[in-house]
Amino acid sequence: MVGRPSAPHPFLEWEGILAFAHRGGMSEAPENTLEAFQHAVDLGYTFLETDVHLTADGVLAAFHDVDLERTCGIASKIQDLTWNQLSEARVDGTHPIPRFIDLLEAFPDARINVDCKSDDALQPLISLLSERDCLDRICVGSFSDRRLRAVRKAFGTQVCTSLGPVETTRLTTGAPTPQGAFAAQVPPRAGKVPVVTERFVARAHRRGLQVHVWTIDDPAEMDRLLDLGADGIMTDQPEVLKDVLQRRGLW
Repeated sequence: MVGRPSAPHPFLEWEGILAFAHRGGMSEAPENTLEAFQHAVDLGYTFLETDVHLTADGVLAAFHDVDLERTCGIASKIQDLTWNQLSEARVDGTHPIPRFIDLLEAFPDARINVDCKSDDALQPLISLLSERDCLDRICVGSFSDRRLRAVRKAFGTQVCTSLGPVETTRLTTGAPTPQGAFAAQVPPRAGKVPVVTERFVARAHRRGLQVHVWTIDDPAEMDRLLDLGADGIMTDQPEVLKDVLQRRGLW
């Protein structure tokens, strides 16, 4: 197995396994709330994962879904609401939705993996990252290869990005790694087809890419992926991942 590549970006400079609290975790507080992120930080997490959508008046909200139906029971899309309207919504009826800037300010020592969920959010995210001078602690991911290309065009190798879906597929064909792409962030499988295999990890490592796997809550699966050489794991259950890494001497 090819060893873990040296960190080409400050975001990835970490001695152990990169443990990501996916949407902050969901065990003690609802996803993507300040309370969830605070719980993860209190556990000792440095790496937090979140998402961004844009409100009608140009505010980046740290929120996964395009609408509020699942989490807040409201049949409205974020893009149709002003921030004042969105700030009145409550996740699970109890927790307000934070702005992305709230996470940056509340957790200045955290490294934040942010998934740009919409085309509308792209330029505001680029502008905010430029204004805040925080690229050392940001990794941008997306299910849109085009959005990722725009982020890399704006920042070059100053930014850490993950591969997009098409780029991940091309990784298996030997295509060049895009400049500014330093990680493959992937599920363990696509349907019944394994994605994270020893061969996939070795190929990524040869290209200087770390492999981060989402979203893993089962301890046995965490162990299996770590045995394959995964460099990072994203979880909704931060206590579980911490226990696994402590048991293996990797926390």
